Amino acid sequence: MSDQEARTGIEGLLSIMAQLRDRERGCPWDVAQTFETIAPYTIEEAYEVADAIDRGDLPALKDELGDLLLQVVFHARMAEEAGAFAFPDVVAAISDKMRRRHPHVFGDEHVADAEAQTVAWEELKRREREAAGEADTSALAGISRGLPEWQRATKLQKRAARVGFDWPSVGPVFDKLHEEIDEVRAEFAALDGADDEAAVRARLEDEIGDLLFVCTNIARHGRVDVGSALRRANLKFERRFRAMEVMAQADGRNLAQLPLDEQDAYWARAKAAERS
Repeated sequence: MSDQEARTGIEGLLSIMAQLRDRERGCPWDVAQTFETIAPYTIEEAYEVADAIDRGDLPALKDELGDLLLQVVFHARMAEEAGAFAFPDVVAAISDKMRRRHPHVFGDEHVADAEAQTVAWEELKRREREAAGEADTSALAGISRGLPEWQRATKLQKRAARVGFDWPSVGPVFDKLHEEIDEVRAEFAALDGADDEAAVRARLEDEIGDLLFVCTNIARHGRVDVGSALRRANLKFERRFRAMEVMAQADGRNLAQLPLDEQDAYWARAKAAERS
């Protein structure tokens, strides 16, 4: 392999990872890592990909996709060292899966649209689990417990909806939302002077969970991705709060030392500035 080839292409990246993991001449940090220690970085890199997409920053997206690819190579290298599988096996497995789950592209089957393809995809996954001898035959089988909980909530709701367990429109979901808000309020009220505060807080956590689950359901009915919506809300809050700080500083004031009503006035100014 030439120096140029070693610096480019997937083979070059695999070579770099092999050198980093070399027990004698590699990087001590990389050598010390395990599947468990690297997993959080894998999740973090996936979120950074999503962030670059949200910002519409294609140069950043290129870099973040590279970081995410490195995570795949890292895990594959550790598996190869353990004698389990190697990177080519990962590529072969996903290639086989894509061909198997797209018979309308690589075979003679036909699907009407993207929604029909989603249904067909889930049915193919169900058959694969059945062929593998998995005992769980529930409509909810196969939903990973490692997903972010908002994403898992959406998947649980979608699976239940496929067997008819769903509200026909968003109207009843809003009714449920108001019901859950009232229940959360009741538990907050119960905290005041509670004899068993721990028990009330446990119920409060339960009710807030129900409230968030219903919010996820509203997003699903609106075909809005909960994670994307929350990222947008976070970015909006951060943008406006930073604008508040700049405005207060320009007025010769410290935002942290102002009463809430004056902070709210700066918030209103930050919102108005975005609309102008």
